[in-house]
Amino acid sequence: MTITETDTQIELLTADDLLRLHSEGVRGELIRGVLHETMSTGSEHGEIAMNLGGELRNFVRPRRLGRLMGSDSGVLLERDPDTVREPDVAFISSTKLPLDKRVTGYAEVVPDLVVEIRSPSDSRREVHDKARMWINYGVSLVWVIHPDTRTVDVHQPDRATITLTDGDSLTGAGVLEGFTCEFSSIFDW
Repeated sequence: MTITETDTQIELLTADDLLRLHSEGVRGELIRGVLHETMSTGSEHGEIAMNLGGELRNFVRPRRLGRLMGSDSGVLLERDPDTVREPDVAFISSTKLPLDKRVTGYAEVVPDLVVEIRSPSDSRREVHDKARMWINYGVSLVWVIHPDTRTVDVHQPDRATITLTDGDSLTGAGVLEGFTCEFSSIFDW
């Protein structure tokens, strides 16, 4: 018997399936129901995420502006088939997700700010496309950090991408008014 492409079907997973798999040690994202496993990204990636996450936390928390999440949290972007993506850092304002609301699974609210840190295995095109994906889902501000060049691409809806370099500062750009972060806070250990 010969198996043809029409004989095989891909079993689509749900967000609940992904949560169960995560508890079994499988790490990944769902894109329209299809699992895309992810790998550990290394120390530099994690340090940058923590450095920037700390800067954001120091600004967001005392002002009670919203919630910050790391990559393992996941964001449920669409259902049937389900899409769950994992930004390296995300901010969701308290107007979208009240601080007193408990979220036990994936957040089902599109973040206001997403941070993606380019991994050594990512091409520049891949992270650019991922940033545009976030914008298309309704994210207002995406920072793509390139550790190898110490640059940050700033993506916003209906605007050209801006690349920041050493000497520049990240700003909240309409999402976190008053937030600024020097590059040295992100890249220097």
